[in-house]
Amino acid sequence: MAKRGPTYICQACGAVYHRWQGKCDACGTWSSLSEEAQAAPVPGGRTSSNGKARGRVFALETLKGDTQDAPRIKAGIGELDRVTGGGFVPGSVLLIGGNPGIGKSTLLMQACAALALSGRRVVYVSGEESTGQVRLRAERMGLAESPVDLAAETNVEDIIATLGQGSRPALVVIDSIQTMWSGEVESAPGTVTQVRGSAQALIRYAKTSGACLILVGHVTKDGQIAGPRVVEHMVDAVLSFEGEGAHAFRILRAQKNRFGPTDEIGVFEMTGMGLSEVTNPSALFLADRDQAAPGAAVFAGIEGTRPVLVEIQALVAPTSLGTPRRAVVGWENSRLAMVLAVLETHGGLKLGQHDVYLNVAGGLRVNEPAADLAVAAALVSSLSGAILPPESVYFGEIALSGAIRPVSVAPARLREASKLGFESALMPSGGADTGDGGGLMLRRFGHVTELVADIAARAPRRDVK
Repeated sequence: MAKRGPTYICQACGAVYHRWQGKCDACGTWSSLSEEAQAAPVPGGRTSSNGKARGRVFALETLKGDTQDAPRIKAGIGELDRVTGGGFVPGSVLLIGGNPGIGKSTLLMQACAALALSGRRVVYVSGEESTGQVRLRAERMGLAESPVDLAAETNVEDIIATLGQGSRPALVVIDSIQTMWSGEVESAPGTVTQVRGSAQALIRYAKTSGACLILVGHVTKDGQIAGPRVVEHMVDAVLSFEGEGAHAFRILRAQKNRFGPTDEIGVFEMTGMGLSEVTNPSALFLADRDQAAPGAAVFAGIEGTRPVLVEIQALVAPTSLGTPRRAVVGWENSRLAMVLAVLETHGGLKLGQHDVYLNVAGGLRVNEPAADLAVAAALVSSLSGAILPPESVYFGEIALSGAIRPVSVAPARLREASKLGFESALMPSGGADTGDGGGLMLRRFGHVTELVADIAARAPRRDVK
């Protein structure tokens, strides 16, 4: 048998190469390839007479058959249950990531305590902190009396052997997967090979035992979960814990979920006693807004099945630089560039000599194209100095032709706005029937020129052009 050469694995994305090179072709990272030993063949494997691996025959089934919904274990935290699709599924594996200090361990400790108090066995394994540090956090949150099994361990084989003792745990938390190592993998702890091998061993235990497993993952400076992408493909759900350090609230978002929706969010507020649920995020995002300042528009958005109202803030100022600056927080840069181009081409605005700053108040990240109309209204308002009606909400998608296109779930947006005391809504013309409009006065626009003319009529002193 020919001897296999060395294997080089990218520590950023997990790509495999048979020779060293300075740059990874898969992710573009420099100096990220390191030599790692290949996995040894599985002992006791079945082989045929010619020495090759021999498989076994298994039964095939049809698509038709009895199906049932996956059983759920309620975490006792409504916002967490919303994101997971109704609770934890036995035997499922979840991967949760977020910036350091964002509150991942705090949220998981609260979930562990709630499940343990309901009579289920819960195991919390910390690979980064000692048991004393975890106890201090639990005492600070008033959870020290919860019957949670706690350990500080990083060896995967020892963890699985310990979990096999006694009754099967309902929930196992591994904090974090980057600190785990397996003796069956010939590689240094923290490398891609170790992370992948450790995750595979823990996932195999969860699938065979029926315990729900939660893995905590580190994130890169871009906010992506660190380590090989194959780990994200191996798990059943990937949750992202977002938030800004300057803001008190945190957002839990599902990026992948095999047992539920992927567009739901859970909103929490960081307090001295841990994370508290925010049942009405719109009221939180709109708190303390300045209604008498130009450049502010309220966007009626949808996050999953939940309508959320948030303030879009824009500042358009003359620039002294050769290239105007475009700064965006909470929205897509490419989407802002498109809206600016449409306003210049079809709206008649001159934005080429102005710096543009756009911010989604409160730190929420908006991914909906329906925010185009609110962004455009905020930009025109800031440029003209016109104050938008504080009792109005905006939603609609802007096409490259300047047309304002209808968006989905308009009735839910209108009902949420009416519930919070808004009186009117500026929305696209056409689209599905909105019923009574939630009791709001509906103003419909078909083109951005109509929006610009409407806001220009409110300008106090200067022409928007």
